[in-house]
Amino acid sequence: MANHKSALKRNRQNEKRNERNKGYRTLVKTLTKKVRTEAEAGNKEQAQKELKVAEKVIAKVGGKGILHSRAASRKISSLTRLVNRTA
Repeated sequence: MANHKSALKRNRQNEKRNERNKGYRTLVKTLTKKVRTEAEAGNKEQAQKELKVAEKVIAKVGGKGILHSRAASRKISSLTRLVNRTA
């Protein structure tokens, strides 16, 4: 446990940030799942719409540092390839 005043404050800040970022990470997972289900069902138009929404959110989360920027790019890339491969 932290003893210094600054360390205690840092712990409080980290807890707040962790709670805030948890929502973003959950949102990314949900949107990714929507894109994947639409792509696997063969609904290319709907999958493209979901991809557009997901891509915007993932890029935002990557830019804020909640996800690593390269991890965000990798997620966007894999989803795009999945949607493009659907018939």
